[in-house]
Amino acid sequence: MVNHEKNKYKVRFLSKEIEDFVKYLGVEKNYASNTILSYERDLIKFSNFLDKKKVNDLIVIDSEVINLFVMELRHGNTSGKSLKRYLSSIRVFFNFLIENNQVKINPALSVKTPKIDKVLPKTIDFDDLNKMMTITSSKYKEIRSVLMIELLYSCGLRVSELVGINLTDFDMSEGFVKVIGKGGKARFSPMGKTTTSVLKDYIKQRPVCSSEALFLNKKNTRVSTRTVQNVVKRRALEVGLSINVHPHMLRHAAATHFLQSSHDLRTVQEFLGHKSIKSTQVYTHLDFLELSKVYDEFHPRAKK
Repeated sequence: MVNHEKNKYKVRFLSKEIEDFVKYLGVEKNYASNTILSYERDLIKFSNFLDKKKVNDLIVIDSEVINLFVMELRHGNTSGKSLKRYLSSIRVFFNFLIENNQVKINPALSVKTPKIDKVLPKTIDFDDLNKMMTITSSKYKEIRSVLMIELLYSCGLRVSELVGINLTDFDMSEGFVKVIGKGGKARFSPMGKTTTSVLKDYIKQRPVCSSEALFLNKKNTRVSTRTVQNVVKRRALEVGLSINVHPHMLRHAAATHFLQSSHDLRTVQEFLGHKSIKSTQVYTHLDFLELSKVYDEFHPRAKK
């Protein structure tokens, strides 16, 4: 059970409504603890704002009041992404109040969602990636590290997908691995010959135990996402890279390199397991940035 007491020390107005809402999210919607805490923190901040403005009646809360709240957050240098989350929390909260006949309309629906500045994902050059994926010994630790990186990059995996892979998820003859993506949706990702070769070398040295997990920790149980993050970071340092490399950067690199070669956004969408094409379209911006770099370097009309 999530402990919400630490968040209640300032709240006066809406404390009962927020408490009921939090219980609803946990019991009826079965939301994760972190998601519930996020909603609660947002609504407590909104409630404290209302207290400060001496608003103490649900009927008084209209779009203008919510806009003032958003303006205050913006003046406090709250990011566009966070502003969007605050508005979403308030909208969902008022929908809950409507369902419980406490209000008749949702004032947050008419508040315009602020634009979010797109932050392009960081990627990594293939030459640097190749250094990380080059095996220089027959040691189990190195082969394990390289296989993690091979799968993250070659299959474009999320770190959570990598951690969830079992030995039985591979089809060696066809060169595919089954991964479980967001929402428990399964997809089959192709593996190259090099990845398959490293996989076979790894399995030969993998400790024999009852766990079905592909990657094991020292206790011969499934590794955590934090372990994979540390392995990738350590491997980058071992091969002399000065940049901070993390697992998601390898997924971004896979998508970018795939798109640059294929120019097929729909296939890249399937490859990454994106539900919406909008999530994949960010890589068209990366592709354009790469084109701009080449233009600036080689085109006669470019500004040198």
